[in-house]
Amino acid sequence: MTVLYERRGPVALVTMNRPEYRNAQNSAMTYALDDAFSRAVDDVQVKVIVLAGAGQHFSAGHDIGTPDRDVDKSFDRRAVVWWDHTDKEGGNQRFARESEVYLGMCRRWREIPKPMIASVQGACIAGGLMLAWMCDLIVASDDAFFADPVVRMGIPGVEYFAHPWVLGPRAAREILFTGDRFTAAQAKEWGMVNRIVPREDLEDETFELAGRIAEMPPFGLSLAKKAVNQAEDLMGMRSGMDSVFGLHHFAHAHNAETSKDSLAGESARSMRDAGAR
Repeated sequence: MTVLYERRGPVALVTMNRPEYRNAQNSAMTYALDDAFSRAVDDVQVKVIVLAGAGQHFSAGHDIGTPDRDVDKSFDRRAVVWWDHTDKEGGNQRFARESEVYLGMCRRWREIPKPMIASVQGACIAGGLMLAWMCDLIVASDDAFFADPVVRMGIPGVEYFAHPWVLGPRAAREILFTGDRFTAAQAKEWGMVNRIVPREDLEDETFELAGRIAEMPPFGLSLAKKAVNQAEDLMGMRSGMDSVFGLHHFAHAHNAETSKDSLAGESARSMRDAGAR
């Protein structure tokens, strides 16, 4: 199973389960995550949702090269009303798919009316950032590292472009302009991470925080979450993402015309090797 689900008292644990591929996210995982989150929302016993990754890493990002990559397969569209991408070509195909699976799903999950905590260890790269950022809180192990290296592809950032809001404009520019990894300590200094804990204590510390939150009234939590989301959107987060999503797809189209593919010929291995510092 690509996603595991477990309830521990008032906390639902949702775990990405492709450790052999550093939890790279294909569409099968995306929809399994959505099923798990929906299950947690519908369970009145669940007060808080924890998102974790099995194995050594939280998530190395979107699946751009495993044997189970499924960009050519149809999916059960839930996030946006758009046509199926599989019988389309070029920008139409990419825009339809990424509107649903990437930007649309993260926005859908950001609106879940229960607090969500990302429990992050090891790599949290590109699409992994998107999953952590749509959560309300991030607890990171002391060996966690983060990066959005997609500028190496000529792309201005991942589809869920929350960078200026979660990092601040200057830190956002630095991580995008360099593509370099940044540590959990840097992420906390920039305001992206709530807590840093020893790797061996990550699960216990995450559940301790989740348990404290679960003591609060559920409806109050949902309204508090909505209030913060609305404040972010009033600061331009949603409209900013829309504008950058257009730039993102302009970059894909440019790559498709000037290089071997829409990713400028980059692969999961080349991206990993280039950013391994």
